[in-house]
Amino acid sequence: MDTLKVGMREFRDKLATYLLESESPVAITRHGDTVGYFIPTRRKRSDADKAALQEAAARWQAVLDAEGISDDAILAEFKQWRKNRAR
Repeated sequence: MDTLKVGMREFRDKLATYLLESESPVAITRHGDTVGYFIPTRRKRSDADKAALQEAAARWQAVLDAEGISDDAILAEFKQWRKNRAR
């Protein structure tokens, strides 16, 4: 896996692109000297992964609908859990 070298300013200006799309390490340079590295930990999801996640979400929504559980009810229960946990 090759390391891409980019200047500090370019890295800053295109930060979102490097964080979300980079698949290889990035050496960050300043005046030609390497001052740091960005090593991505996320991999891009394949179309199969995305389809599997969409299918899982649809199945989960069907379970919630069958049980009559609303998003508001889940949120209220979560807020109550957090409140009790903080005590």
